[in-house]
Amino acid sequence: MMQASRCWNLVAIVTLSTWAVWAAEPEVPKDRPRSGILADPLDFSRPPTLPKIEAPTGEEIETSINRGVEFLLGIQNANDSWGSATNTKGLNVYAPVPGSHHAFRAATTSLCISALLEVAPDNPEAMQSVDRAEDWLMDHLSSLRRATGDAIYNVWGHAYSIQALVRLRRRQSEDAARRVRIDDLIREQFDMLRRYESVDGGWGYYDFRYQAQRPTSSSISFVNGTVLVALAEAKASGIEPPERIVRRAVAATKRQQKKDFSYLYGEYLKDRPMLGINRPGGSLGRTQCCNCALRMWGDESITDNVAKNWLYRLYVRNGWLDIGRKRPVPHESWFQVAGYFYYFGHFYASLSLEQLPESEQGPYKPLLAKLMLDRQEKNGSWWDYPLYNYHQQYGTAFALMTLQRCK
Repeated sequence: MMQASRCWNLVAIVTLSTWAVWAAEPEVPKDRPRSGILADPLDFSRPPTLPKIEAPTGEEIETSINRGVEFLLGIQNANDSWGSATNTKGLNVYAPVPGSHHAFRAATTSLCISALLEVAPDNPEAMQSVDRAEDWLMDHLSSLRRATGDAIYNVWGHAYSIQALVRLRRRQSEDAARRVRIDDLIREQFDMLRRYESVDGGWGYYDFRYQAQRPTSSSISFVNGTVLVALAEAKASGIEPPERIVRRAVAATKRQQKKDFSYLYGEYLKDRPMLGINRPGGSLGRTQCCNCALRMWGDESITDNVAKNWLYRLYVRNGWLDIGRKRPVPHESWFQVAGYFYYFGHFYASLSLEQLPESEQGPYKPLLAKLMLDRQEKNGSWWDYPLYNYHQQYGTAFALMTLQRCK
């Protein structure tokens, strides 16, 4: 997710057409359901029929969460942030120093703050950890910029820091001076996102075109979704984001939306809609984020049944994402799925789950919870892509926040 790569540059272009053939979904007779998915993939008039699974117990979920919290507390840096530029062996990441790591660390630290505030608000040790991380974030966030003209990873830091700051703001409800500083930092992130917005609207994390002061990067669907979710959370907390960047990001994301609510990887692939990564299996981790974000900003076409069917697809077709998990080369798996889509996708699926009426959420919670519990590592962490020393931290944060919504 946060790291990406030089996208198609690191994966031999000549193999893409072969991958697209291998990844193509087989033709299924119209009178036979597709593994339980609606026979007509464009028909979202009804909810799916869910599989019967052995649902994790509340105790199992709580135990898993506690193990994840212990992992985060044990791996926090001496300077109170999370993540570092170590573990470089075998990496396939374009990350110009030092700016890329400023972005990775800010985003990772923000995610860990958000996770601990959500899942362990009554844990004194966890809250002491958050206090220290909050100080680190406030000291370093204002200096976050893009690494180079072509590497704009800082957009991840701006987005996830907004979400962390919104949660910190709620926690500091009685400290007026602290809330003012937090509000100022949130508005500062708005300004950074305005500054690094693509000329086409929305955001990308690379600018391989002209590397201009205003990025000429292609709008990337799931980056737009990530930022729009953060901006919606800020608005809900009483801090209004700039209307123009929201409107343009929504439009850029809608341009990448297909009729079945899968999404292009980026707008630069608009002429290749059936490339593997743009098909439903390739979009599995992005659809949850983009649907959730657009729905937050009033898109009425994304109904409860759309959300339910894509939550269902995430479970029954999880192998398309899971088979890419832990692969060291981005986009080397079927449908050109990269490992970093995994926990990212499930976190936004849990936000999409929250958008359903509370009375209708119950049947979908065990599906997400089981996926998370089955993939927790022996040390209590979760990770999906080897990214220096950031992957266990951000993966664990995503998984914890996912499980919190499955209780």
